[in-house]
Amino acid sequence: RRHPDARMGRGDVVGLYMPNLPETYIAFFAVLKIGAILMPLFSGFGPQPLITRLKDGGARAVITADGTWRRGNAAPLKAVLDEALAATPAVAHVLVVRRMGDRLTTPMQAGRDHWWHERMASQPARRATEEMDASAPAILLYTSGTTGRPKGCVWTHVSFLGSMVTRDMHICCDFRASDRYFFLSDMGWMVGAMCACIPSYFGGSLLLAEGTPDYPDSGRFWRLVQNHRVTYLGVAPTLIRGLMRYGEEEVERYDLSSLRLLSSGGEAWTDAPWRWFFRHVGKGRLPILNIAGGTEVGGCNLVSTVHHPQRPSSFSGPALGVGLAIVDESGRPTPEGTVGELVLRHANIGMTRSLWQDDARYLESYWNMIPGVWVHGDFVRRDPDGLYYILGRSDDTIKVSGKRTGPTEIENLLTATGAVSEVAVIGVPDPVKGATIVCVCVPMPGVDASDAALAQRLSQAIVDGMGASYRPSDVVFVDELPKTRNLKVMRRVVRAVYAGGDLGDLSALVNPHAVEDLRQRLGNPTRPASTGASAQ
Repeated sequence: RRHPDARMGRGDVVGLYMPNLPETYIAFFAVLKIGAILMPLFSGFGPQPLITRLKDGGARAVITADGTWRRGNAAPLKAVLDEALAATPAVAHVLVVRRMGDRLTTPMQAGRDHWWHERMASQPARRATEEMDASAPAILLYTSGTTGRPKGCVWTHVSFLGSMVTRDMHICCDFRASDRYFFLSDMGWMVGAMCACIPSYFGGSLLLAEGTPDYPDSGRFWRLVQNHRVTYLGVAPTLIRGLMRYGEEEVERYDLSSLRLLSSGGEAWTDAPWRWFFRHVGKGRLPILNIAGGTEVGGCNLVSTVHHPQRPSSFSGPALGVGLAIVDESGRPTPEGTVGELVLRHANIGMTRSLWQDDARYLESYWNMIPGVWVHGDFVRRDPDGLYYILGRSDDTIKVSGKRTGPTEIENLLTATGAVSEVAVIGVPDPVKGATIVCVCVPMPGVDASDAALAQRLSQAIVDGMGASYRPSDVVFVDELPKTRNLKVMRRVVRAVYAGGDLGDLSALVNPHAVEDLRQRLGNPTRPASTGASAQ
């Protein structure tokens, strides 16, 4: 075992627990430069998810900041990390960026903790880059599983650059050296690595922003795009659903003429926010390059291009060389227009090189569900014109009267009413239909959720669009839906709260209070779940 005072280098795992600061990206490349393995960590994590990841990954060092801004309040990071380090003695070094200064008290442990600015002062201006094999591990990024501990995905020095950066964003999605990229995301999600690598690799520029898109005012996000002349804008559909609640007048106040392309990822769209984004941000002329993949594949399974037609929430087709197919539960190809499971028929350059120190779980999670293919867990269909649509996670599938339906199909009908901005549609067991539908909705501003006619109106919208078999058994209204740090709605958590089941791994939740709020709305308050997330 290496002595704790030894210098960091090849194969050492370094945690990166940082908000969006320039130093975050400097650290990102510095760790890779010395041949160490980078472990990005969500800046909203509390102690327990940090302990889980630092222990599982065997981290020897962590780079952090004293704190960050959250809606105008100084929030500690180093103090939260200290709690985790009490249970992770293998971490021998902590490098701390001074962000908040005197606004926070930051205890420093002698011999272990070091201020970034003090250590930087003695460093040489240049250092040789460690030469690494293309297949050597570079990034260890954890993705939360439905149950059990988080899964450590391993990207190599070539995998992410070869897949996400070059194949998907440059060749398919037309990123250029002249572009300024902006995708407001925490480093703990794969978009953090996208923000680091895409502009740098192609000589473009990156806009960094700390905090939230609607603080200190509802126009902040659009003002950033305007003032910094962003050309390539990335969003998650959830972000647009949140910003459209402030009205089209808010976005129309800003000059967005610098924009060249719009990009979206992270979850499936519903029609209403896609059209709002296209009309008011893209001005009816900019394509929305929809991409979908995941941490496990280090890039995209489905992409869009500037050369293909598009419809709301569509994809142009499979990413290059991924061997994508749509199959039924037995692995047989589905007829065109039929919903099925997204699978990959062979490995590709971006895929995780197993799960960190757990080959058996890797095979069980992805390769053994349908023999001979990688099962990604997305519910997909291809229309007669060759466009693809993701309809949600396949484990969110609702089977009503023998027919499998993705939640997005039903959620589209509800958001189209204009009465709700966000919806989580779930299926709960029913002795006759197999499953019955429950809709958990976030009302638009000014909509009275206590009006009994509202629930009836939403229920009727589903019946009109899908048929009487799909009439929901319940419509529940909440202030917000539980979401991951990459803004995906956690339908499985909604389903578990509603049914009183096991909530599973909640360490990725960005808003843990939404779980207890849902419990209260259902009239079944219980002891709050332990999410491991710090206060936001």
